[in-house]
Amino acid sequence: MLECLRVMAGPSLTRRQILAFRRRVGSLDARVPMSATSLRIAAWAGLQDSMPRAALLSLHARVDGVVPTTWEHPSLIQLWGPRYNAYVVANRDFALFSLGRLPESGKARLRAEQMAERLHAGLDGARMTDREVARKIGIGNAMRYATTTGTVAIRWEGARAPLVWTVPAADISPADACRELARRYLHVYGPSTASGFARWAGVSQPAARKAFASLTGSLVPVRSPLGDEWLLAEDEAAARDADIEHAPARLLPSGDSYFLLHGADRDLLVPRRDQRQRLWTSRVWPGALLVGGEIRGTWRRAQHTVRIEAWTRLSRTAREAVESEARTLPIPSLERAIEVVWED
Repeated sequence: MLECLRVMAGPSLTRRQILAFRRRVGSLDARVPMSATSLRIAAWAGLQDSMPRAALLSLHARVDGVVPTTWEHPSLIQLWGPRYNAYVVANRDFALFSLGRLPESGKARLRAEQMAERLHAGLDGARMTDREVARKIGIGNAMRYATTTGTVAIRWEGARAPLVWTVPAADISPADACRELARRYLHVYGPSTASGFARWAGVSQPAARKAFASLTGSLVPVRSPLGDEWLLAEDEAAARDADIEHAPARLLPSGDSYFLLHGADRDLLVPRRDQRQRLWTSRVWPGALLVGGEIRGTWRRAQHTVRIEAWTRLSRTAREAVESEARTLPIPSLERAIEVVWED
């Protein structure tokens, strides 16, 4: 067991190494060819879709050939995932992002199971909008608690109420699903801690510590700029190799996994406090402008206009790369070509 999950001092990793590693495992340095496998890898830690079609834009940043309908690929599915937000995940990984968050016991476990029973009875094998089933069974957003039983899927197109239906529970224990979810988290967000996993997944601290402890033998302690943390042993060599090419530009949508961070992890990604305040706002987050391997600003879109706020002066080559990236965004139903407006 990992004694109290206190990390012993290990080899050091620099900020540059950590961010280069996260970009590499996140397919942000070079787009991968389109396939069910590449879509699954892009969604390894899930794709938050709380902003309409954010998951689609996250796929576009990582996979070649993404079109407006790629989020509907048969290898993908939607659910209320970590922290009960809308997520797109691989079908094969549905249980990890649902059953892997099921509370072990107590009132929270009972609430999830009872909510699932009511939801299943109300749906009775049909697909309904969440509003329709809410009226039928007399509950509102609390129906989302049922998702941790691994038996509730959704389809949300952004402009309409999501469709809700039930699916058979996967043949995997909640503990095994949680352990694999922790492994996914460490691969995409590593190095990190059990506390970081708990906050990201929306599970209890004891559950997170138990999941990390179950990975004994698969983890190595490392020293990061944030202190002592854990890394998957299989990722150690890749994390040490920071000498890789980075993409000229990527437009990451609100909630993208690369900057879906909290606390000191935000300081690591964006060292300047004033810039952090402009990225992680108190309201809906803007997108992040990734240029040359660093977050260089924010962006927002309204219809065919993409407005970019650059935090530093960008070279003409960098600006052209950003504009080229913006023009390829797979936005559905646009009647005009995308126009980039700089607000620096």
